[in-house]
Amino acid sequence: MGFLYFHLESIVNKPHFDLQKSLTENKTSCSSIVEEYLSQIDSQSDLNAFITVFPESDLRTHARQIDERLGNGNAGKLAGMVVGVKDAIVVQGQKNTAGSKILENYVSPYNATVIERILAEDAIIIGKTNMDEFAMGSSNENSAYGNVLNPLDKTRVPGGSSGGSAVAVAAGLCTTALGSETGGSVRLPASFCGVVGLKPTYGRVSRYGLSAFASSFDQIGPIGNCVSDVALLTEVIAGLDPNDSTTSAESVPLYSQTLDTNVKGLRIGVPKEYFTLGIQKEVEQSVQSTIEKLANAGALIEEISLPHTEYGIATYYILVTAEASSNLARYDGVRFTHRSVGAKTVHEMFVKSRSEAFGEEVKRRIMLGTYVLSAGYYDAYYKKAQKVRTLIKKDFVDVFRRGLDCIVAPTSPTVAFNFGERMQDPLAMYLSDIYTVNINIAGNPALSVPCGINADRMPIGIQVIARDFDESMCFRVGHAIESMSE
Repeated sequence: MGFLYFHLESIVNKPHFDLQKSLTENKTSCSSIVEEYLSQIDSQSDLNAFITVFPESDLRTHARQIDERLGNGNAGKLAGMVVGVKDAIVVQGQKNTAGSKILENYVSPYNATVIERILAEDAIIIGKTNMDEFAMGSSNENSAYGNVLNPLDKTRVPGGSSGGSAVAVAAGLCTTALGSETGGSVRLPASFCGVVGLKPTYGRVSRYGLSAFASSFDQIGPIGNCVSDVALLTEVIAGLDPNDSTTSAESVPLYSQTLDTNVKGLRIGVPKEYFTLGIQKEVEQSVQSTIEKLANAGALIEEISLPHTEYGIATYYILVTAEASSNLARYDGVRFTHRSVGAKTVHEMFVKSRSEAFGEEVKRRIMLGTYVLSAGYYDAYYKKAQKVRTLIKKDFVDVFRRGLDCIVAPTSPTVAFNFGERMQDPLAMYLSDIYTVNINIAGNPALSVPCGINADRMPIGIQVIARDFDESMCFRVGHAIESMSE
């Protein structure tokens, strides 16, 4: 790169607290942090974690400006944090492809609310991360811009749809990243890549500027190497937004300042439905071992039942495909998207543009959604799924009403699987989300934290699920699990 590094040791994978300490002690600078991350991105380009890396001159200018503010003592709380942003969250003046050819040349004229908030606290956005097209996928094999490789084993998937964000964090290409969740798309890649990922309560974080997949499910969530980084990023991006009427006015705690590892006396539920046929033995053993550690630390462990769990996958894929069918109708070749060359009529332009530029999984879900919304099938599928959604939410409401503080369960029934293993079997792929989709259906917050590795040294994740707007509990128990693993 040709720039001098002022830091004494590598900043890759260091918690933000340690980075800021090094900054205040003049052991490093934002400029040198950016240079190291650019070097890492260049040396690990085969991972394909980024669709777009921002111009180096712009990044260097921004870093110098923050260094000046640090010198004057008026820098924001994210100064020194380099962030990757999933390519479904718009950044002004930058491409936003949503992992699709249909948006390959779209440049956003505005910032998403979460982008405005992290920039206001002096974060540096280094680029846009790769993803399954329109966030539709569990493996990151559906991107129009190629597969993202798991840095722990390049023959395995990183999880989806926020695979690029999880890989960028795990491989040391940025400090933290923003992803999005519709059915587990932050937690699943966090589990597969051995990092921490949060699905906030629906309404806790603004969706303004997020490319829509299924609007009543979609949620932006942070990914980091440690719970403290995820907690800090959450407190910055959370809160009411007048541009998103679904956001809540619920107050946002200073999560990063109240982290605690004490779980003594907490009532923690373990749902029996999450330990059934299909879970890998090593995953079950690792999660159960972590639960035992929580019990040894004074937590009160209770077996619970979430009786409608088995209906989650069917309910989810009916409802989200219906919403996707509606949301993706805007990509018609007329305005800001790919337009087919040579179409002679408007109808032909619609059909050719969408056929050429949408991938197979997106087409599949649009067709499924259109089918369940069609006359004669609406009551049998969509309306019934909405009723079951209410029952699934009630399961969570009921167990928390009985005094539980949180629920812990596996994030995924398996560790990261091999590329191509499930691409020819959509149902097997959809079942990757069996432990995550119900939380999206219910809207509760959930945090995935690494809790072990299998014999192949692939990470295993455990998720902490809390009542609505109690992300603090997710962080508290997640931080305890993290400390037990050190």
